[in-house]
Amino acid sequence: MGNIVLIGMPGCGKSTVGVLLAKALGMAFVDTDVVFQAKEGRKLQRIIEEIGIDAFLAREEEAILSLSCDKTVIATGGSVVYGQRAMKRLHEDGVVVYIRLPYEEIARRLSNLATRGVTLREGQTLFDLYEERIPLYEKEADVVLDASGLQIEQTVEAIARRMETMNGAGYGI
Repeated sequence: MGNIVLIGMPGCGKSTVGVLLAKALGMAFVDTDVVFQAKEGRKLQRIIEEIGIDAFLAREEEAILSLSCDKTVIATGGSVVYGQRAMKRLHEDGVVVYIRLPYEEIARRLSNLATRGVTLREGQTLFDLYEERIPLYEKEADVVLDASGLQIEQTVEAIARRMETMNGAGYGI
């Protein structure tokens, strides 16, 4: 059994779903944002402010490439899809699941972008970022899960069922 890699916009629930999914499937859990912050010794927003978005993305990719995981649910940062080498590695080691939510739900959940560690370029809105990333998430996804209207537990169950379908009993709960 390989890894289950969760991708999607900030606020779509990757970390929350990931912890519960790992528990349900008896797998380990890693949040790449937490790994990256620990490696850098500071919060994501501070890293972005101090080194800029391009350097942030390069370092984020290096942090992901340094991971060595098996049978792990991996919750990634929303910007992971910009790192081609990171995405290639994540695909090699597991199934990439895109948790899709409509823009309105993402905007509602992300009430404070200033401290969230979101890679917004100067003049870019959250809607601009959403529009830019959606095609990238869809391109990278092995599985697209539309989580519109689903509670966290329902999202976990839907992903677990999909993994069972894809891999027989290998991802069973």
